[in-house]
Amino acid sequence: MAVTLLSPFRSSIAAVAGIALVAGSLSAPVAAWAQSHGPASVADLAEPLLDAVVNISTSQNVKTEGKGPVPPKLPEGSPFQEFFKDYFDNQKPEGGDKVSSLGSGFVIDPAGYVVTNNHVIEGADAIEVIFPNGSKLKATLVGTDTKTDLSVLKVEPKTPLKAVKFGDSRSMRIGDWVMAIGNPFGLGGSLTVGVISARGRNINAGPYDNFIQTDAAINKGNSGGPLFNMKGEVIGINTAIISPSGGSIGIGFAVPTELAQNIVQQLIEFGETRRGWLGVRVQPVTDDVAASLGMESAKGALISGVAKGGPVENGPIVAGDVVLKFDGKDIHEMRDLLRIVAESPVGKEVDVVVLRDGKEETLEVKLGQLLDTPDEKASTDDPQAEDGDGGVVTPDDGGSDDQAQDQTPEVREAPQSVLGMNLVVLSNELRAEKGIAESVEGVLVASVDQGSPAEQKGMKPGDIIVEVGQDFMEVPGDVLVRINGLKSEGRKNAHMMVADAQGNLRVVALPLE
Repeated sequence: MAVTLLSPFRSSIAAVAGIALVAGSLSAPVAAWAQSHGPASVADLAEPLLDAVVNISTSQNVKTEGKGPVPPKLPEGSPFQEFFKDYFDNQKPEGGDKVSSLGSGFVIDPAGYVVTNNHVIEGADAIEVIFPNGSKLKATLVGTDTKTDLSVLKVEPKTPLKAVKFGDSRSMRIGDWVMAIGNPFGLGGSLTVGVISARGRNINAGPYDNFIQTDAAINKGNSGGPLFNMKGEVIGINTAIISPSGGSIGIGFAVPTELAQNIVQQLIEFGETRRGWLGVRVQPVTDDVAASLGMESAKGALISGVAKGGPVENGPIVAGDVVLKFDGKDIHEMRDLLRIVAESPVGKEVDVVVLRDGKEETLEVKLGQLLDTPDEKASTDDPQAEDGDGGVVTPDDGGSDDQAQDQTPEVREAPQSVLGMNLVVLSNELRAEKGIAESVEGVLVASVDQGSPAEQKGMKPGDIIVEVGQDFMEVPGDVLVRINGLKSEGRKNAHMMVADAQGNLRVVALPLE
């Protein structure tokens, strides 16, 4: 399976007729009428929209070094040598080959602003917009956003163009009728009708995936075209299909206008996107992590690190917090936080509800601006991989939290074997040997038992355990005591904050029973 970037029924008669036909209780005349007439026509709805849907033609010059006919090998001094050399030199192409691609787009402003997909125009040396009447206009790129695969073009028409307007994708429900219009291959408008088959789809195309899924046929060449509601408003931009063969199998995806409209406006106004930035690294709250934090269910976004120089570098949000609500919006899963933060205005002060030490707290933060830099982790609210499933392990016997203060320094600092990990003090010698940054503090994982749950959870030699159960760990004895304290509390998992040599944090939940 591959992801390829790429008017309702007369309810009073036709829909009832369809149900009654199945039951076998509809009279013959009504059944015949329903079969011959079918759904209501969308011709009147589509007619004024077709002229606003355009074909996007691009071209790109590609160097052709080493290509062209190859002269035959001839003996040195042959009388034909110069003849063949002159002939084959004249056959080599000049400049390079021109590669073309075709997609769709739509006019959103009579002044000449056109929306399409980034992948339709990416790498193009020249862009041309072809209108349904066959007229052509050269286009310039106003701005593009690779994270949502959207671009805005500008043409200079002599007279105002026919344009379409954005609608509210938030109001669309599964089962609502939609109409997809494209202009593939320069052959003129192509229209298909279907329903919304799903919402909020994540197809791993980008960090802000929130696609509308539709069974309205979308094929290659339709990328960048609009998805309309039955009011003739654009509620999505057709972007991708799932297809083993490249053709439609009834699963197409469109970027919803609730995400696209703000991006398009920013591209027109600034030539770039200006997204809100919280300056954190996040992980999913898995069932194991939820259990280790005493949560009744897995929800929210787990903060696993804070970016240096970011809006919350010095608080109020800290690593280990679970964000449950952001600016009044519930965070059901990690990607909800990424999308909502990105859609928020730069500089806005928002309330954030977090779970910390088993209690909910409301914090106020001021958002910065997300910058696209070569070092993505330095600039983005970065999602981290989810931990894998683990097996069952029993910790070594040890004292409770109350016994930690009774241990002598020698006992606390002695190597310990805990949950399949062999732990040692992070000495200056080991820090230098392992190349561990001075800013990293905690207990060093010297080795991990093969096949242990710790190994399955991704723990490896050289990791540094910074916190266990949201308590800072200084020496191996601290880890042992905290693990046994969590076990005595009836916890099923140990919530650990783990750093690598550079100080990048992640959260790992290791099973205790």
